[in-house]
Amino acid sequence: MSNYKIAVVPGDGIGNEIVPQGLRVLEAVAKKHNFSIETEEFGWGAGYYLKHNQFMPDDGIEKLRAFDAVYFGSVGLPAVDDTLPAKDYTFKVRTHFNQYVNHRPVRTYPGVTRPIRSEKHIDFVIVRENNEGEFVQMGGQYLPDFENGMGIDTSVFTRKGIERVAHYAFKLARTRRNKVTHITKSNTLINSLSYWDRVIKEVAEQYPDVEHQQMYIDNSTAMFVLKPEQFDVVLTTNLFGDILSDLGGAVMGSLGLGGSGNINPEKEFPSMFEPIHGSAPDIAGQNIANPYGQIWSVALMLEHLGESEAANNIMEAIDKSTSSGVLTVDLGGKASTTDVADAVIANL
Repeated sequence: MSNYKIAVVPGDGIGNEIVPQGLRVLEAVAKKHNFSIETEEFGWGAGYYLKHNQFMPDDGIEKLRAFDAVYFGSVGLPAVDDTLPAKDYTFKVRTHFNQYVNHRPVRTYPGVTRPIRSEKHIDFVIVRENNEGEFVQMGGQYLPDFENGMGIDTSVFTRKGIERVAHYAFKLARTRRNKVTHITKSNTLINSLSYWDRVIKEVAEQYPDVEHQQMYIDNSTAMFVLKPEQFDVVLTTNLFGDILSDLGGAVMGSLGLGGSGNINPEKEFPSMFEPIHGSAPDIAGQNIANPYGQIWSVALMLEHLGESEAANNIMEAIDKSTSSGVLTVDLGGKASTTDVADAVIANL
């Protein structure tokens, strides 16, 4: 029997409600598919920061290193500077564990009303470069309180960084519908993103069986709404991917539906799995948060760990739940957070 060690970081806000429900589903599917799960919870995040002036202890990264994966909720509270959570937790984990792929799928949920006019089936994956690009936080502020003050952030695109995420996208496309659309804005960002385009095109030549298309970010945002069914694998930069994946959640019907994985494809370090939304402190503690994205993140985690049958079983159970009307408030329903987990477990 396989055994997996999972670090659990619920984080803040609704993370403390939806993560336990995801763990209930994880335990149920593990029992059904004959593998075991060993979890350890870490109470890190903005709440931890208010008490200890840091988002995780000094040895936090070393503690996480011992696990097969990290199951994460969300981070951030109104009382904490919003520039800190990404820098001091999320980016820290992604960088130290070389999680250079942010894997964010978008799909049609049966029984969920979508806000777009197309009723065609949607099934694509946003592959976001996760360690470089616009979020490297190289820059600073000069005389910020004066009339001539300024703030500068510098984007970084390396050949190695572009090549490795591009190879991931093209290999993923081979397991799907053999199409990669890479997103750019090289007509205006003529240095960084023209280099991004160049390296991706060089990688594309190594996958002649995969259709490759380049699309500008402004056009792609329109196509996400007008013709989302055209996409298969969408390869984006760090910033564009952050924005497009939220748009993908909206296209599905709610940000609460989106799961994701911060992936180290070589499995040299643990990968981290989380929903695409934030901590939503305004609805925390009411048992109304949508846990479907958090549960989908369980499936993505299991798929990464090699338990594909169990991952598929979770997705089938999710679909049965939504198609039978088990929908939370954000989806126009009345189901509670625990109601959703109860339904998914029953449908397993």
